[in-house]
Amino acid sequence: MPQNATTKPPRAAHSGKSGRRIESLLAVAKEVFAEKGFERATTLEIAQRLGVSEATVFTYFGSKRELCLEVIRRWYDQISEEVERELPQLNGLRAQLAFTVRKHLVNLMGEGAGICALVLSEGRTADAAFGGVIADLKRRYTGPFMHALAAAREAGELRDGLPLRLLRDMVFGSMEHVLWDYVVSGRKPDIEETASQLTDLLWSAFVPADASLHALSRFRAEVGHALRRLDAPPSASPSSPSSPSSKSRKTSS
Repeated sequence: MPQNATTKPPRAAHSGKSGRRIESLLAVAKEVFAEKGFERATTLEIAQRLGVSEATVFTYFGSKRELCLEVIRRWYDQISEEVERELPQLNGLRAQLAFTVRKHLVNLMGEGAGICALVLSEGRTADAAFGGVIADLKRRYTGPFMHALAAAREAGELRDGLPLRLLRDMVFGSMEHVLWDYVVSGRKPDIEETASQLTDLLWSAFVPADASLHALSRFRAEVGHALRRLDAPPSASPSSPSSPSSKSRKTSS
């Protein structure tokens, strides 16, 4: 069976034996692609691990590329649903940025260097059709963060003059360097520390240039006002019933 056939991978829900076979096939394919990478992985090995014939693989997928695409598509569907559900619940761009950075590092490194390398490398494939599908999956995945950036700009939280796409690429591009280093070296960085450092660095580029000075000036003004109130002598109205002069006048009368 040729591996360059072009049939659409299964997207509709399946039930019964067929559905279970597809789920098992995708699970095994994910393991093999993560271990071997796309080029070295074969549909024959995937079939052998599953205990079926190679022809069974092509019953459901027209090519190795389509099988790999479905593995990556399902992975993106899962993580995109999590981001779409959780990120909008956070208040403020700073919290949303921190969530996005940490979540992405966890997603890419959580299942080992293999799946990380697969997703990163296949996103750069020369296959225009395949690359286009991956690009669409990435747009969905980064969509909630783009909405957060747009809302922050409207609220004045974000530096003017920088395209939102550039800010998005700055975030995910910086993490890609960290992830490739993990893939190449095999040394997994501390996710919490790395996420915190990246968030601080990126945030300094996101906020308006005078935001820190404005916040400091406002803080000093508020502190000064509070101190003046503490130092001021208590004032009492002459006509107040509780003032000493008022009481004395009532007594003398």
